[in-house]
Amino acid sequence: MNIRFDYRFRDPQLLLTAMTHRSYSREKRLPYDACNERLEFLGDSLLNLITAEHLFGRFPDREEGELTKLRALVVCEEALNIVAASLGISRALRLGHGEELNGGRRRASILADAVEAYIAAVYLDGGMDEARRLVLFFIPELVDRAEAGALRYADNKTVLQELIQQNPADTLRYEILSSTGPDHDRTFTAGVFLNDVLCAQAQGKSKKEAQQAAAGLLLSKLRSGEIQHSEA
Repeated sequence: MNIRFDYRFRDPQLLLTAMTHRSYSREKRLPYDACNERLEFLGDSLLNLITAEHLFGRFPDREEGELTKLRALVVCEEALNIVAASLGISRALRLGHGEELNGGRRRASILADAVEAYIAAVYLDGGMDEARRLVLFFIPELVDRAEAGALRYADNKTVLQELIQQNPADTLRYEILSSTGPDHDRTFTAGVFLNDVLCAQAQGKSKKEAQQAAAGLLLSKLRSGEIQHSEA
């Protein structure tokens, strides 16, 4: 299982887990922690932190909002798919038979999640310095692409958060309301709550995709006047 990054695992099981999709672990009746979902959770936080550090130091004159948008752009699913291709993540994945047949090895959400899981595995095995070295192996180039206009992504969650923050009294949260379908082809329904009121819900093939779609729907409702902050 070769990843195109110069790091040798002390505990190879961490790498194996990072490359194991839930469809494989469920098909093989492995325990929950044998798939990469928990690692993905940790890796997402590490990626955002290290990217924020990099942007903070690289652009000392930019305001918070600009840095937030740039970070969202370079850690989005589309950007992480570029990373997955450069690291050779796709060929290393362990997928269930059904997911394999349904093109899971090319599915954007699966590849992006595996990148985040790999970051977490490197962190747990080698510490923060190695995790930072990994993220800085690809993030500066993605930032260059973003600055050149070669990366474009409508991050509905970030745009919605910026809009809601204009009124400090408003609160925003997301919740996965349900999931349906077989393991290799799940569909998630996410809800977005404004001031603890469910204002929009939407579906996606990953939790992140569903949340982005729900955020986009709420943005449309707010912009059209269908929902007012004071009404929610």
